[in-house]
Amino acid sequence: MIKIGITGSIASGKSLVAHLLSKRKKFLFSADEEVKTLYKQKDFKFKLAKKFKLSQKSCKEEVKNKILNKKINLKKLGKFIQPFVRKKMHKFTKKNHKAEILFYEIPLLVESNLMPFFDLIILIVSDKKLRVKRYKDKNGDIRLFNIIEKNQIHQNKKIKYSDFVIVNNKSKKILKNKINDIII
Repeated sequence: MIKIGITGSIASGKSLVAHLLSKRKKFLFSADEEVKTLYKQKDFKFKLAKKFKLSQKSCKEEVKNKILNKKINLKKLGKFIQPFVRKKMHKFTKKNHKAEILFYEIPLLVESNLMPFFDLIILIVSDKKLRVKRYKDKNGDIRLFNIIEKNQIHQNKKIKYSDFVIVNNKSKKILKNKINDIII
C-alpha cells in the first residue's frame, strides 16, 4: 500500500487536489472532514467544552469567536484535536489496508511532524492573494484566515518535505492537467 499525504496552506486547493487524485472518496482521508465530524459528536463536544470552558450547544461557533478574540490559542486547540484525528487516520489506514493507494488530506501534516507516515507528500501552493480570495468567496472571515495563516509553517518551508509541489494559481482545468502529470 502506498500512502500519499496532501498538504498546503489554507485555501491553497488541497481538498480539490485530494478529490481529483483519489477519484473514489473511499480511499481519501480528510483531516478537515474528520474535525467537522468530531464537532457533531457529543463525547467530543463535552471534552472540548470542559477543556476550553464552552457551551456544548454552540461549541463550534464559540471556538471560532474565542479564536478571533484571542481567548483560545489555535496551537492549544490543535494539540487537543490532533489525537482524535490521528486515531481516525490510523483507523482509516487499518480499514483500507488492502487498497493499493490511500490519500490523506492533512493541512498540518508538516506542523504535526507526520512526514514519516507517508510514502509520498504532495504540497499544494498558491499565492496568498488568491488564497484570501478563495477563502472570502466561501464566506470566510479574513481575520480567521490571518490567524490560521500565522499558525501554519510558510508553504516555501514545506517544500523540502515534499516529493511533488503543485502550484495552484490558475484555473481548475490547468490544475487537473498538472495532476494528470503526476498520477501514479
